[in-house]
Amino acid sequence: MPQPRPAHLPFWWTDIHRSPSLNLRLGLCLCFIAGAANAGGFLAIGQYTSHVTGMVSSIADHLVLGQLALVLASLAALGAFIAGAMTTSLMVNWSRRRHLRSAYARPLLLEAGLLLVFGVFGASLQAWPWAQASLFTPLTVLLLCYLMGLQNAVITKISHAEIRTTHVTGLVTDIGIELGKLVYPNRSPIPGRVRVNRLKLRMHLLLVTAFLLGGVMGALGFKYWGYATTLPLVALLLLVVAGPLLHDLRHGHWAPPAQTEWQASELLRPDPPSRTGTGLARADDLGP
Repeated sequence: MPQPRPAHLPFWWTDIHRSPSLNLRLGLCLCFIAGAANAGGFLAIGQYTSHVTGMVSSIADHLVLGQLALVLASLAALGAFIAGAMTTSLMVNWSRRRHLRSAYARPLLLEAGLLLVFGVFGASLQAWPWAQASLFTPLTVLLLCYLMGLQNAVITKISHAEIRTTHVTGLVTDIGIELGKLVYPNRSPIPGRVRVNRLKLRMHLLLVTAFLLGGVMGALGFKYWGYATTLPLVALLLLVVAGPLLHDLRHGHWAPPAQTEWQASELLRPDPPSRTGTGLARADDLGP
């Protein structure tokens, strides 16, 4: 099996070999991108696209008010988010069946491509306000919702649901829980003390901060530079997926056939010892 690469190199942050520190680094990067895309998307189309709770609530509100067109629009946005998460699941499971190093990089490569489409398409339609309202806005809502579901599913699978990047409700809730433990007045003996998980508190504070910084940068970017703001986000995504993708390309593993359980076990089996007394392998053992 390929060996892990240094985790401090950003282009290996999506490697199939994982560690808690590597998960946090990738999570911070994706939180920044999600915050920028969410805030920038609001300035571009007047709607947040990562707030699934709001989507579901709006479905209920519009349904009661009899606004069926808005109900269908919210259902479509919710469906796009779910489709993005489904796409990540399909891509990651397909890649893991083939023991590809780029299993987690491929969905983010798709996200980078679609972000680039959003930026180029939006910039080209700025000259036609009628197209912005009638065509671009609905498509952009679906596209950004799809991207949010795609990205959130990547880090969810990588971290086993410990890290989320497109919304901060759960993160802020956990921060409140740990802060409550921190200020709890312990008067019981040591075995019964309430203890704060400082590592978890620090991780969630960093993730929320990254989302906030991304939102500020995205809002500033779309305010002053418009859709060109998507280019740095695309570049950042390409940076973190470069290592595993190039590794699979160099080794001809872009789309190999699925491996059976026997083939996978053979890959993990160590090389057999030499059959000769002198320690030299036979000629037919060396291969062509």
